[in-house]
This record gives sequence, structure tokens and C-alpha cells, in this order.
Amino acid sequence: MRKVFSVTILLSTLMMFTGCGLFQGGIKNFNLFTIQDDRELGKQVAAEIDSNPQEYPVLDSARNPVPYKFIYDMRNKILNSGNVTNKDEFAWRVRIIKDDKTKNAFCTPGGYIYVYTGLIKYLDSEEQLAGVLAHEIGHADLRHSTRQMTKLYGVDVLLSIIAGDRALVKDLTASIISLKFSRTHETEADKASVTYLCPTDYDAAGGAKFFEKIEAEGGATQPEWLSTHPSPSNRIEYFYNQATEQGCTGKERYEARYASFVRSLP
Repeated sequence: MRKVFSVTILLSTLMMFTGCGLFQGGIKNFNLFTIQDDRELGKQVAAEIDSNPQEYPVLDSARNPVPYKFIYDMRNKILNSGNVTNKDEFAWRVRIIKDDKTKNAFCTPGGYIYVYTGLIKYLDSEEQLAGVLAHEIGHADLRHSTRQMTKLYGVDVLLSIIAGDRALVKDLTASIISLKFSRTHETEADKASVTYLCPTDYDAAGGAKFFEKIEAEGGATQPEWLSTHPSPSNRIEYFYNQATEQGCTGKERYEARYASFVRSLP
């Protein structure tokens, strides 16, 4: 069993940071979890997801080599941009969930990425999915999940998570997947998406295209998880402004290649 912080040490740490004022304005950056804790928690959450095919019907990567090669090539292009801080620290494993009704993607702590076929089939081109994927990688790279959990949960719960309490991790899996990030975290992940894509040949504002589709349809197909996020129009403008400010020059969309990827899905 891996070594766990003692309650005494952890409480002492909390008191120290409270005294420094991190809980009065700096809490958004405070994280009780270490990089190793992010890796361990992500691994446990991924195991729970993979063991529940009824709720999370993950496509077998060995039986579906074509779509997985496509999405891993996309992942590699993002990771090799040189801008992902924890590129070599996290797993960055990708899995596709066969659920055409769900337009979503998420990334656990430690870099376990899940993309729903509903989102893949909703988008029109490669740079759009790259923008969403880079956004989710940004959440994990910036450690938003464990920063948010540090804020939401008590010390005892955090210690149990870090210690690998399987029952608790199982209960928390759904919460982690549907974790509502703050507007600040969403903005940070949007900026990260542009930053990661900027050195590539993709249109770095690809993440804006998802929101443009939502707005063009009058919001009728807006996923529930977007209800607490910054408004799509604001995010669209932010993506394009960031791409301009960062001097991004990529324009590729790869629509035909993306259509082939969609057709390769079972």
C-alpha cells in the first residue's frame, strides 16, 4: 500500500496555508493532492469506468484500431506541441464511449480521456474535435478536478481518496465525471486549448466551433453540462481572441479525413 499523509501533517499543512491567507482569495490555486495523487486517483476512476460497460460502453481499442489510431494521432499532436506542462507526468490514455446521444468528453485527474461518439458525430471536422480534446487535456494538465475537490471536500474524505478507498472512489466517479468547474477553470481550459493547438497546423480556435454549432441551432441541442458554463457567445469570442493574441497561424480543418474517422466507428 502506498504511503499516505498522516492526518496530523495534513491538518498542519491546512493551518499553515490558512494562516498565509490562501483560503481567502488563493484557494482557487490550492491543491491538497500531489501530482502522484492525481495519477493514482485517475487510475482508480478509470478502472471504475472500464468495469461498468452498461453505463460506460467503452469501445475496445484492440477491436477498433482505425478510430483509435486517429484519435491517438490527434492526442499526440496536442501533447507534442511543447505546451502541455504534465505531458510526461500523466497517462493521457484515450477511450471512446459508444453513446450517440451524449455530446460530451471528459478527462479524469491524471489524464484518462473519454470521448462520446455523440460528440464525435456532432462535430464536422478534425480541428473541432482537437479543440475539445485540448480543452479537456487542459483541465487535467491544470489539475482543475483535484483543485475543485480540495475546495469541496473535507480532510477525511480527501485522505480516504488518496488512500484508495475503493467504495468512496466508486461513489465519486460519477461526481468527477460531471464535476462542474468554475467559470475561471473553464476560461483557463479554453485558453489552454488554444495554447496547445497554436504550434500545430490546426485552426487553434477549433474549440469555438462546437459553441458556434450550438448557437446556430438556437441552443436547442445544448448539453445539460453547459448550463452552468460561461455563455457560448462569450467563449466563441474568447477562443478567437486568444488565437489572435497568441499569433496562431494554423488553418487546417481536415474535413474529409474526419468524415472517414466518423465512418470507421461501429
